[in-house]
Amino acid sequence: MLLRLSGKTHRVVTGVALRAGAQTLTALSSSTVRFRDIDAAEVESYCRTGEFAGKAGAYAIQGLAGVFVESLSGSYSGVVGLPVFETAELLRRAGIDIWNASTISGTDE
Repeated sequence: MLLRLSGKTHRVVTGVALRAGAQTLTALSSSTVRFRDIDAAEVESYCRTGEFAGKAGAYAIQGLAGVFVESLSGSYSGVVGLPVFETAELLRRAGIDIWNASTISGTDE
């Protein structure tokens, strides 16, 4: 997989759904990631770290594989896993004030 991404641009699409009462709100995050040219020895070294395991696309942009990324257009957090901007927008649409501590902690602070 990593050798197929080498020197190429790929798209990462991450979906988020929020259930708010009877409604379900959804959002998509779409990002474009460009890998620099990487060789088989680098891929082998990266795979020996085990970091790739369980990762969509066989890499973790937030980890060691970040050295493969030449450029990113879009949402870094969406590539990592949870698109924070889109998630915050869904919470806002559901009437949840993310800056109000009581809505986060469940207390009236």
